Amino acid sequence: MALNRPRVLSGIQPTAGSFHLGNYLGAVRQWVALQESHDAFYMVVDLHAITVPQDPAELRANTRLAVAQLLAAGVDPERCTLFVQSHVPEHAQLAWIMNCLAGFGEASRMTQFKDKSAKQGAGNATVGLFTYPILQVADILLYQANQVPVGEDQRQHIELTRDLAERFNGRFGDTFTVPEPYILKETAKIYDLQDPSIKMSKSASTPKGLINLLDEPKTTAKKVKSAVTDTDTVIKYDTENKPGVSNLLTIYSTLTGRTVAELEADYEGKMYGALKTDLAEVMVEFVTPFRSRTQQYLDDPETLDALLAKGAEKARAVAAETLATAYDKVGMLPAKH
Repeated sequence: MALNRPRVLSGIQPTAGSFHLGNYLGAVRQWVALQESHDAFYMVVDLHAITVPQDPAELRANTRLAVAQLLAAGVDPERCTLFVQSHVPEHAQLAWIMNCLAGFGEASRMTQFKDKSAKQGAGNATVGLFTYPILQVADILLYQANQVPVGEDQRQHIELTRDLAERFNGRFGDTFTVPEPYILKETAKIYDLQDPSIKMSKSASTPKGLINLLDEPKTTAKKVKSAVTDTDTVIKYDTENKPGVSNLLTIYSTLTGRTVAELEADYEGKMYGALKTDLAEVMVEFVTPFRSRTQQYLDDPETLDALLAKGAEKARAVAAETLATAYDKVGMLPAKH
């Protein structure tokens, strides 16, 4: 392990095209910070992306796009291991062992499956959607991760990972590191600009309420300027009575590093228009270089692919060793070469 630093593993789905501001501030920015203090493994989870119907060409393009955006955001392959999940076949192989260890009842209790299958209608949900938390277990255990940076909504999946790691270790001998959730408490929650009662997300937000980092800068500025506020005119952080203004202050504070209290003092006696105009400028200053860096990576697919090949090789060096141990422990006959 790199300099005895704790190992973290995290993944992002390539289903969305452009990252949005919520993704970036909630997860990606934390990844960039964690690579300085941890032995970090980051992956684009394309196997998870096919639990719902997908367009093959779009999936390939979005996988490259996700990698390009991670690099543009500051994820550095020299400081972490960055790879595409399907480039490391050990994920699917260990998932099968974990599927055979997990109880049907355990998998049925996963709230994310309940939510997602309710949306599709239980009859249309795939077995993959049902078992994807088990694949997530394999993703984590394969790298002997000490910590898994996740949002609160994923805590249940980490509990499942811990249960299955302990069950395997108890039955077959010490094999897997039992990981801890690394819940990103200090993460700012970003809400929809048009409906500040819901979290900014691809699935829930209206197009006007969602800030996509790859949008034209002037589109982004327009969305900020037409964000919902309230009838009052006081610029004050109050999530209960002024959710729209509070959301704008959170975004402003998170992007500039200035405290909400400082911003409140700055805008005392000013109207919402002033806050929105300034925040629109801050957003444009942020997205413009992000877009151009992402495009530079996309314009050079050979370099991108070479970087991913190197990342997969680094990941497989760890994954293959874990899988070989797990296979041996459960009694698989070793293949002789």
